Amino acid sequence: MNQIRPSTRDAIIEAAFLVFAENPGAALGDVAARAGVGRATLHRHFPGRLELMRALAKIAMAELDHAVAQATADAQSYEEGFRLSLEAIVPLANRQWFLANEGLQVDDEVAKAYRKSRSELCRDIELAKQEGLFDPALPTQWIAETYESLIYAAWSMVRAGDATSNQAADLAWRTFSNGLKGMSK
Repeated sequence: MNQIRPSTRDAIIEAAFLVFAENPGAALGDVAARAGVGRATLHRHFPGRLELMRALAKIAMAELDHAVAQATADAQSYEEGFRLSLEAIVPLANRQWFLANEGLQVDDEVAKAYRKSRSELCRDIELAKQEGLFDPALPTQWIAETYESLIYAAWSMVRAGDATSNQAADLAWRTFSNGLKGMSK
């Protein structure tokens, strides 16, 4: 059976995810070497670092959206949806790590997609407040920041080898769901 080789562009993208997961400041030459292509070939597909980062950000965000949509398709509540989302997002750490480090403002389209995603997150938080998952007195933006910070913390734990994806997702969920409850008076 013949092994199918990915297109040169796909090979560069996959290599870039791997290289930037290991070293966010890596040079494009490192990406080209990992992809098994010359720098000139890489530059034919991506004239510079910015263009490659744009492509990676778009792919990473699409992968996150797809993973969350699949994981939460049958969720019966927003609480279950948030738990399933964390379980889907945390294993993507290596492919998503650069988003937290490179930034999402590399492209207007990427920034717009992030704002849309953030708006949807805030809407879901408001609905989860109505279910009783979160203290209604907590600002929605605070809860959204907490959620994103817990994802980053989970990814950090996995990258450092201090937790498996499942363990880190569980820790993030437990902190998110229990740490944001209302205080009894």
